Amino acid sequence: MSDPSADQPSRYLRTPEAARFLSLSGRTLEKHRTYGTGPEYHKIGGRVVYSVADLTAWAKLGKKKSTSDPGVGTVLPAKRRAPIPYAGKERR
Repeated sequence: MSDPSADQPSRYLRTPEAARFLSLSGRTLEKHRTYGTGPEYHKIGGRVVYSVADLTAWAKLGKKKSTSDPGVGTVLPAKRRAPIPYAGKERR
């Protein structure tokens, strides 16, 4: 039997809706976007939108069966990472 949602167009959510979908605050989702640790997003005009499929795929990266399960991936915290060198120098 085929998936009934396969024929429907992708659903896009704005940041507040996407944050509620993931049970996060809107600010946390914005930080993930800034630091590159969050789900993929689209810019349409000046608006940021997330597809439900991308949100679900990102959330599944953190799926574990136990505390010792390495899982399939890691959902990183919304924190700044080490600076990336720029043309051989650190950015200020």
